[in-house]
Amino acid sequence: MSRVLAIMLVAAFACGLAGNATAMPEIEHWTTANGARVYFVAAPEIPMIDARVVFAAGSARDDGQPGLAELTNDLLREGAGERDADAFSSALGATGARLSNGSLRDMAYVGVRTLAEPRYADPALVLLADAIARPRFDAAAVDRIKGRALVALRHREQSPESIAEDTFYREIYGDHPYASPPDGTADSVTALGRDDVVAFHRRYYVARNAVIAIVGDLDRARAAAIAEQLSVGLAAGERAAALPAPAATSAHELRVEYPSIQSHVRVGLPGMRRGDPDYFPLLVGNHALGGNALVSILFREIRNKRGLSYSASSYFVPMAAEGPFVALLQTDRSQEPEALAVLRETLGGFIADGPPAADLEAAKQNLIGGFPLRIDSNDKIVEYIAMIGFYDLPLDYLEQFTRQVAAVTAEDVRDAFARRVPLDGLVTVIVGRAEADEG
Repeated sequence: MSRVLAIMLVAAFACGLAGNATAMPEIEHWTTANGARVYFVAAPEIPMIDARVVFAAGSARDDGQPGLAELTNDLLREGAGERDADAFSSALGATGARLSNGSLRDMAYVGVRTLAEPRYADPALVLLADAIARPRFDAAAVDRIKGRALVALRHREQSPESIAEDTFYREIYGDHPYASPPDGTADSVTALGRDDVVAFHRRYYVARNAVIAIVGDLDRARAAAIAEQLSVGLAAGERAAALPAPAATSAHELRVEYPSIQSHVRVGLPGMRRGDPDYFPLLVGNHALGGNALVSILFREIRNKRGLSYSASSYFVPMAAEGPFVALLQTDRSQEPEALAVLRETLGGFIADGPPAADLEAAKQNLIGGFPLRIDSNDKIVEYIAMIGFYDLPLDYLEQFTRQVAAVTAEDVRDAFARRVPLDGLVTVIVGRAEADEG
């Protein structure tokens, strides 16, 4: 994004919270010949192109084979078309482009950042198209990436924070697909084979299950040509089925014994989805409760006033179905009962009464004032428009963001939290020693 556009955005925010729509670049949208959805923003200020292809192919689609989505995505850059892993890496290096990929619970993506000049962009885009449509999945690469995944899993098994995260997802989601750990388990990853990867790719890496986001120094015609280039090698296929809503949770506590000085505590439940009608009250409310770094209510009550925790925060993870709401802290085992009691008391008071006026105003000002930093570069914008496309959000989502934040009232927050974060549904997971060390 150019400095001129960044200045325009800051100026728009400076007009106040009452708010006109933000001067955002226009998002254009169309569909390729074989069904991929395309979202494009022209940004001629910098001679770069960012392209990202997103598929509904995250771990929620593992279907009893945890780790399969991640393994498949990791293998996409390990050789494609006529190039094995080494040749693919060398060809990518020659373009000067940067290829990125990743797999989450909802989605998997592959993207490229390249200079816009055709002599650089064209070969980089060929590699991206090959990676998503013609991955080789060579046996040696499958074994190598599986080995790397197993090493990473051994490290996770030694991390109380990772244990707390995985356990928490299992407890609040039960049989729901979100309970499946994206990294898999040692047993599940060991059991995965090349045929599993090929079948997963064939089902989910298809045009109608894809969103193509393009931002950069190009016009609509060139963007359309690139979108066709990226999608033409994909089978049309079908869009992945909608995920079910998670079941309601009931309050309970689970302790996982771990030889750690600290207790790692998570309290929460399935919270909200993308496009949720309560999104903005929950977003603003959580920013006041525990999302605003060192000045949130949870941090103030647990850390500043009482010194009970090394950290205390909260967040929502909006996803295609209701992603989690999490309040978390880390504390010495000897202080765990008091810290947990204060956490629950603070949550209860916030849900009952809503945020104090000063905290609400600070949260809104912080969200609005910080918004330009979320969209101050093309690579950030391409992530946003890919998210808008993937979750079928309105094209003016970015324009409306600050206006929606500014309109949230304390009553909106109280009402949303009372309905969406009921105290009798909060699940508590504690990882640490069952008893404090003696002496």
